Amino acid sequence: MRTPQVVVVMGVAGTGKTTIGPLLAARLGVPYAEGDDFHPKANIDKMTAGIPLDDSDRWPWLDAIGHWAHGRAGLGGVVSSSALKRAYRDRLRAVAPGVVFVHLTGDRKLIEDRMAHRQGHFMPTALLDSQFATLEPLGPDEAGVAVDVAGGPEEITERAVLALDGLSSASAPQ
Repeated sequence: MRTPQVVVVMGVAGTGKTTIGPLLAARLGVPYAEGDDFHPKANIDKMTAGIPLDDSDRWPWLDAIGHWAHGRAGLGGVVSSSALKRAYRDRLRAVAPGVVFVHLTGDRKLIEDRMAHRQGHFMPTALLDSQFATLEPLGPDEAGVAVDVAGGPEEITERAVLALDGLSSASAPQ
C-alpha cells in the first residue's frame, strides 16, 4: 500500500482550486484545507482592494500552508495554494518536502469567465493578468502534474486522479 500523498492544488485564480481541491481530497480519502484560509486578514484586505500581493505578503502564508502539509506527511491531504512561482513551491517544499503539485491549467478566456461568475470571493477579475504574468509552470524536476480545467468538476478531478496515479506509478520502485 502506498503512503498517501500530500497534494497542493495550484494555479491562477479562477482555475477551480477551491472546487477541485475538496473533490480530489474526497476521491483520495484525505482531508482538504482551503489555502485562502491561511491568509492573514491584511492579505485579504489587499486583494479585495485589487492590490496584488508581493512576496513579503506571501511568505507567512506559504509557511502556514507548508506547516499544515508537513503535519499531514504520511497521512495524506490536499491543500490549495496558487503557488504561482517556483520560489513559492520551493518554500512549500522546504517545510513539507514530500508535497506533490496538481497544476490546474486552462485558457485565459475560460478562467476569466469562471471568475466573473463566481460569488462571494475576494479576488477580482482585474488581478487575473498579474496572476498569469507571475505564473511559472511546474518544472520537469518538480513533483507534480498539469491538469486542464476544461469540462466539469468531476471530469477535471478524474483527470487529476489519473495523472497523480501515473506520477506515483512512475516514481514507484520497480
